Amino acid sequence: MTVATAATALPPRTRRVQAFVILPLALLASLIIAVGSGAVSISPLQVISILLAHLGIPPLEAYESQQAAVLNAIRMPRVLLGMLVGASLAVSGAAMQGLFRNPLADPGLLGVSSGASLAAATSIVLGIHVFGVFSLPVAAFIGSITSTVVLYLLAQEGGRLNVTTMLLAGIAVNALCGAGTGLFTYLATDEQLRTITFWQLGSLGGATWQTVTSAAPLMVLCLIGMPLMGSALNALLLGENNARHLGIAVDQIKWVIVALVALGVGASVAVSGMIGFVGLVVPHLVRLWLGPNHKTLLPASALLGATLLVLADLVARTVVIPSELPIGIVTAIIGAPFFLYLLLQGRKAIRL
Repeated sequence: MTVATAATALPPRTRRVQAFVILPLALLASLIIAVGSGAVSISPLQVISILLAHLGIPPLEAYESQQAAVLNAIRMPRVLLGMLVGASLAVSGAAMQGLFRNPLADPGLLGVSSGASLAAATSIVLGIHVFGVFSLPVAAFIGSITSTVVLYLLAQEGGRLNVTTMLLAGIAVNALCGAGTGLFTYLATDEQLRTITFWQLGSLGGATWQTVTSAAPLMVLCLIGMPLMGSALNALLLGENNARHLGIAVDQIKWVIVALVALGVGASVAVSGMIGFVGLVVPHLVRLWLGPNHKTLLPASALLGATLLVLADLVARTVVIPSELPIGIVTAIIGAPFFLYLLLQGRKAIRL
């Protein structure tokens, strides 16, 4: 019996309880391991002691001031940013798959990521530094929001959102933004080309407390708002007409979900670059474990996405010390084989 089969053999309520005990503990454990790993080693007890010191609680194990400085100033903002980005991408992916009723949907389908990429490339090549060190993330966020607004205008029919039109328009916006990014890449100097390439591969290396506090409100809004859409997404699985008969304000719900995705993914891409597969693979993993109920799927995806991105970032910054691997490479190396595995398993199930 496989692990997945064994898990799904349990009653749904037991699986939900199991998940919401295991996932927060896994996230906490990944946080402690991530902030303690690196060039300056910090043991789990020292990590807990440094964190408790902010509350005035005596340390459980002695630590040096250098370890506290590294944890507080460098690793903690990076890990917290990784948690927020991973959770936002995963919960947005789960919501998009529910909205489109398509398991292949992810935040990139709306052109949010490609719009951010085009704006970032424009900012780098044209040398736009209006916002100082924040010029690149601000440009990326403006690009993601702009592409969402364009999609809104294209997909609107008589005041209603046409999901099929939105899907096709998203493909067109992606292609157009990809062409624009390619053009700026062609025009870029060697140094600009390197900056564009590394930004597109994704990294949490630029995380500071200032970065976290500037992006966190938008991502937290997405993380709080999206689980509230769980009942409506469950109803939408029955079809839009049936959802309307159940009293769901379908058009308003669609726009709320799209707006939350734009905020969460736009802020994530702005501070971390392009990180693929989290929004696609994590909801599939949770769905295999807990089933398709969005009331459970959305918060569980957020927890698992946060955990996996923290661990992926840990691998990215420790596997080639003293250098650092772009995190997008790590998520693609892990996500692509898993996605192929899902594809092959699905094909076998159809044959059976």
